[in-house]
Amino acid sequence: MQSEKSPFNVLVEKMIVTKEGKRLGFVKDITFETKSGELIGIVVKSPTPYTRNLNLEKTSSGEFLIPYSAIIAIGDFVIVSEEDLI
Repeated sequence: MQSEKSPFNVLVEKMIVTKEGKRLGFVKDITFETKSGELIGIVVKSPTPYTRNLNLEKTSSGEFLIPYSAIIAIGDFVIVSEEDLI
């Protein structure tokens, strides 16, 4: 993925889909390492039933977390590699 900088508000509410076109939910928030600023993952809002069946890591409040390493592209949608989620 390119290391293009985007403001946080550009990501919020974007639909998250796999490269196969399966909907996973919407971007609610991002998590990052405060010391380095490294992006860790995306918190999923309104997860689909398909998302609930994936073995995704969860935040301390029980929300699904998609790892940054699974992100392929960010445009109209956030596209992720399903292989990197499993």
